[in-house]
Amino acid sequence: MSTGSTGSTGKTGKTGKTGKKITEKLTAAALTEATGKDWLGWFTVLDKWDATSRTHTEIAHHLCEQHGVNGWHAQSITVGYEQERGLREVGQSRDGEWKLGVSKTVDASPERVIEAFADESVRRRWLPDSTLTVRTHRPAASLTAEFDDAFGGVSRIDVRLTVLAPDKVRIGLGHLKLPDAQAVATYKEFWRDRLTDLKALLEG
Repeated sequence: MSTGSTGSTGKTGKTGKTGKKITEKLTAAALTEATGKDWLGWFTVLDKWDATSRTHTEIAHHLCEQHGVNGWHAQSITVGYEQERGLREVGQSRDGEWKLGVSKTVDASPERVIEAFADESVRRRWLPDSTLTVRTHRPAASLTAEFDDAFGGVSRIDVRLTVLAPDKVRIGLGHLKLPDAQAVATYKEFWRDRLTDLKALLEG
């Protein structure tokens, strides 16, 4: 699938959905075991607190401070509540921004991984037909860039590395400022494919 500035957007699937809601990924049983309440229980608590009128940060803080929920589950409950109450869609932030995140573990040094994004001659080998303009570059650590997407806009790429061993890193790639849910679905598939190609290049 090509989604560069000169290519086609490819298929997003029959439904064009961006993915599962967090309530589908984190089961009620697992949430109850970790926090003492299932999704319906937490939604009831938040409704009584009039959470639809609060910000994302306020909701998460309330869950942590008033109900003793750990940070990760507080964020998950908050996102689940916002999705359930129509305050955001899957792939959309509370402020309305469409974005996505993908990751891939690669057996290569962090220096080589970041250079594969920063060096155009290397980048063309795994990311052809795409226009990417590097804005910030921290060797062996992170990179940000503007990306001419296939939907006629300029979105943003944010790459950050987690070093797992001297020659093993996890790539975290965020694609921000996308126009809509279709773009999120398209580019989630696109970046999964491209990072698979990058892994093959660096490990080959």
